[in-house]
Amino acid sequence: MKRNPLIICLILCALAACSSPRKLQGPFEVWERTVITMSDSVMYVSVVTDMMDSLELRGTCRDLSEEELRSDLYPMLAAKMLSTVRSPQQGGVGLAAPQIGILRRIAAIQRLDQPGEPFVVYPNLRIEKHLGDTVRGREGCLSIPGKRGLVPRSEGVVVSWTDPQTLQTVTEEVHGFTAIIFQHEIDHLDGILYTDRAEEVWDDPEWEAERAPYAAQGAYDKPQWRRGPGY
Repeated sequence: MKRNPLIICLILCALAACSSPRKLQGPFEVWERTVITMSDSVMYVSVVTDMMDSLELRGTCRDLSEEELRSDLYPMLAAKMLSTVRSPQQGGVGLAAPQIGILRRIAAIQRLDQPGEPFVVYPNLRIEKHLGDTVRGREGCLSIPGKRGLVPRSEGVVVSWTDPQTLQTVTEEVHGFTAIIFQHEIDHLDGILYTDRAEEVWDDPEWEAERAPYAAQGAYDKPQWRRGPGY
């Protein structure tokens, strides 16, 4: 098959950006800028069955700087994360940056505890304190499709993040299922998957059936520019 020179160039740039140590090129790193600008409005979500994706999902994320939060790339990243988690083919209640190939402490979370149940993007997100009793509930993950697990979590948490407008640290106490979502997504930011904590994991054929029509349309295919040599 004839190779597209532009694709080859992008792959080489991505590989160079992934080398250690990474070079900073203004706000965000080279690879992060590539992911943000090259991705469609619905971004590719990494899955554990892909070796390179699995390595990204296990990475530990770092904070966004004030310069990065004030850059034009941050609102673009936030908007694409929101479009992705709310898309029909994903239909999630949360999405963390490592799931779209960016190792930063940012997550989009559906606030089921607020009027209208909006999705909100939280940069530099952390858990400051666990509250209440341990509860066990069913969880799934966009990066582990077709599976569900029984996971113990704290009933409540105190979370903190950076307000992208004021750049001030905000803290909030959250309870119920929304607190579970926060814990699940913050685990992603520390390279932890729900299967690491689950007491039981099982196949979910209904979820697979829901995804099948989208999979047939190529909705979950990894973009060529996200792949390495040999694909």
